[in-house]
Amino acid sequence: MKVIDIHTHAFPDEIAALAIRKLQDKAHIHPFTNGTRQNLASSMRAAGIGLSVLQPVATSPRQVVHINDAAMRSNERWRETGILSFGAMHPDFEGWREELARVARAGLKGIKLHPPYQGVDSDDPRNLRVLNRAGELGLIVLIHAGWDPGFPGGAQALPAKILRAIRSAGPATLILGHMGGWRCWDEAEDLLGGTGTYIDTSSALGAMTPSGDGHYRTEELTLLDEEAFLRILRRWGADRVLFGSDSPWRGQDESLQSINALPLTEAEREAVLHGNAARLLGVS
Repeated sequence: MKVIDIHTHAFPDEIAALAIRKLQDKAHIHPFTNGTRQNLASSMRAAGIGLSVLQPVATSPRQVVHINDAAMRSNERWRETGILSFGAMHPDFEGWREELARVARAGLKGIKLHPPYQGVDSDDPRNLRVLNRAGELGLIVLIHAGWDPGFPGGAQALPAKILRAIRSAGPATLILGHMGGWRCWDEAEDLLGGTGTYIDTSSALGAMTPSGDGHYRTEELTLLDEEAFLRILRRWGADRVLFGSDSPWRGQDESLQSINALPLTEAEREAVLHGNAARLLGVS
């Protein structure tokens, strides 16, 4: 079984150190890689992961085309590198319609939206039009769901807003990051379970590693325990849950070991670690 990690991050070599430092300072979380594709590849080999999917975030409209160009170049070698990239979209990018069509023509499988980093509510009309267009083009949309450690109090991606987006937008294939809603899992389970969405396991099981500056108390970094994680997994159904690590903010090996330690059936384990993502991405 080739394990697929649906939720990873890496940056071009020339900006990786700066990007990691800025994000670490903002979220106060310890990184497990240096943020480069090369370091991600080393992490994959150590963990036994066959395919990692990059989820780039456009934090401003001017970044969109550059990120998508880089993703297209990177994907020319994905079978060799084992690293496949989604595209990016910012809700305020003026050429959103044409750019999404370009992303689809280039064969990218989907895009990433991050409401807290982009400062736009999930159910804002600017996001809804992107979801509608993505659905028309057959693009997957992975959206950050729930709170974000870098934006304390930022409510742009809470479950109620995501539910309104699901009800208002067209039939896009949605993956809700972080088990449906980071650190608002009870609400996510109640409101979003059964909506036909997918969820990924990134940064949801166990505990996160603080950067050591004392910004967070230990209890603020505690994530789902095994019982709650399994309950949410089965609320969505194992056929709608995808393994994700959120590398570099969680270790790939650590994340995979956490999933393998769960009392899943072999069918559930295969679906979460490989089958569901392979089906969505159209890979073997």
